[in-house]
Amino acid sequence: MVTFAAVQEAKDRISPHIIRTPLVFSPTFSERTGARVYLKLETFQKAGSFKVRGATNKILRNLDIAGKYGVVAASAGNHAQGVAVAARNADVAATIVMPVWASLVKQEATKSYGARIVLHGQTLEESVAYAESLARNGMLFVHPYDDDEVIAGQGTVGLEILEDLPEMDVVVVPVGGGGLIAGIATATKALRPSCRIIGVQSESCPSAFEALRTGKPVCVIPKPTLADGIRVAQPGLATLPVIMERVERIAIVGEDAIADAVLSLIERKKVIAEGAGATPLAALLSGAVEVKGGSTVVLVISGGNIDTPLLERAIRRALVLRGRILQCRVTIGDASGTLARMLAVVAREGGNITHIHHEAGAMDVPVQSVRVLLEIETRGPDHIRSIVAALEGGGYRTDLTE
Repeated sequence: MVTFAAVQEAKDRISPHIIRTPLVFSPTFSERTGARVYLKLETFQKAGSFKVRGATNKILRNLDIAGKYGVVAASAGNHAQGVAVAARNADVAATIVMPVWASLVKQEATKSYGARIVLHGQTLEESVAYAESLARNGMLFVHPYDDDEVIAGQGTVGLEILEDLPEMDVVVVPVGGGGLIAGIATATKALRPSCRIIGVQSESCPSAFEALRTGKPVCVIPKPTLADGIRVAQPGLATLPVIMERVERIAIVGEDAIADAVLSLIERKKVIAEGAGATPLAALLSGAVEVKGGSTVVLVISGGNIDTPLLERAIRRALVLRGRILQCRVTIGDASGTLARMLAVVAREGGNITHIHHEAGAMDVPVQSVRVLLEIETRGPDHIRSIVAALEGGGYRTDLTE
């Protein structure tokens, strides 16, 4: 099991090569929860996530092998970029095996850090197996989480938090394979035993939650999730014992809560976080994690590498859930000026039309009528109700859509 001394040694080893990320107080989230809420922003780390910490420690700790043969890793996302940056900083060659479906954006980002990309495998497990086969030829294999040297590197996040905020009462951490929370828990419990360590997973992949609940390793069938960075079917053999011993509980959050947290970080802190990175805030704001009033809470925002289309979908989902986007079908007469009069009703109510589609010939609409699909930016649920009431009052049949 990883030790506190190993985390301390990792900090000394990697500090010159990483960014000491900011710990930022949030008045907004503090007011909403009654606690003193801080954000540890690993979104500002090299390569955009905490992953470079563990990779750097692993490589520098084994530089004789890495320097001679190079390093190899398998990943479709943050770990790939973290290893690539760590290898470049150590001036060693890196080969990253990615599944054939890995996004072009992540392929190009990893390549830009100097790594050689090999596309192999229909699943991440197949990519990992191939990377391990390459390591048998002498290359240093850098596991994303199931390695004590990697865990120790991730634990430096906890040391930084405690140096900046020694009175921390609760730390909330995303959990995939468990490397980050195992490292943070090891550092935190050594220096502040009373601090509560709480993990967060998506309800779409609750592997660590089930393992903690049953007291044994559990392999779940992952479902699609905004928090794809923690979509790991089974926690690591090295991380699970640490989680069981040092982590209080694993909270579960849904997709709507994750989307809302992504939007909240953008609007309130001007921080772009990936879905996995936003799960601690999702857990706090949704009530999945409860904290005492006045307590000091740190949310580890673990990364910010989110593809633009996915970010757009997350924002849209959150806006719809908050009632700030009205999507509706309005049936109007197919006559000159009818559309303009209907749109004038929306304008008088202060709605901002962002999308309009004129749908003619629908079989469930009378022949002398047409259906108009509208997307309207609003101030919130009350505003939506006033717009719909005005349309209905004007004689326009209005049906809400999702």
